[in-house]
Amino acid sequence: MAEHQAFYERISENRFSSTEHTRGPWDAGSQHAGPPAALLGRALEERPDGRTDMRLARVTYEIVRPVPIRPLEVTTTVLRTGRNVELVEAALAPEGAAPVMFARALRVRTLTEPGPAVAEGPQVPSPGETTETPFFAVPWDVGYHSMETRFTEGTFREQGPGTCWMRMRTPLVAGEEVRPLDRVLVAADSGNGISNVLDFERHVFVNADLTVHLHRHPVGEWVCVEARTSVDPAGIGLADARLHDEKGPIGRSAQSLFVAPR
Repeated sequence: MAEHQAFYERISENRFSSTEHTRGPWDAGSQHAGPPAALLGRALEERPDGRTDMRLARVTYEIVRPVPIRPLEVTTTVLRTGRNVELVEAALAPEGAAPVMFARALRVRTLTEPGPAVAEGPQVPSPGETTETPFFAVPWDVGYHSMETRFTEGTFREQGPGTCWMRMRTPLVAGEEVRPLDRVLVAADSGNGISNVLDFERHVFVNADLTVHLHRHPVGEWVCVEARTSVDPAGIGLADARLHDEKGPIGRSAQSLFVAPR
């Protein structure tokens, strides 16, 4: 069993120690982008003034460089605030180094009285209707691939569209409750892996950004990524995904891709 049972351990209010559970499938020294995206999401969700009527509706990440498995510091800046919407930015940096990841979020005021609800579309098969699907082969025992995954369409080992339910086995921060937004943002960066359209052993996929839109606050432990990837001959691609929880659709995610032969 791994020594650590969380993606991060809190050092102080804005500093975190990265554990081996954050390790991605391609580089033993780098994190999968899902855990740091969720860590920044927490900073974007919190308000120092205590106001509780704002909810994160959209967040866009710029991944400047791979996030190393090192102690990290999170800084947050409110760029614009108003009665109905506000814009907040967060940065993630290894201690003593320049930021490697930025996130900018739009927070929108929620209504005090319920308004009309409009359904986006049909639900996908539930995670209980399928069995656990293993990750593709990873050369280390502990890492992001410890996430529980259940495909209802495709697999990590098949090329083409994929629909995958994902559930965290470990908390984001040791000793702290897992939040609904944690679950979504940890999973959302996996769209390209779920819907890969070319052989990973013969092609390199680099996603330098991630955008997540949420029209409904997620509930429950499971998040479903229903993903499709398109690639142009020029080497530019897009992994586009519908996001679900067990109650239905909650939003979308998108990743811009650079694709090239290895």
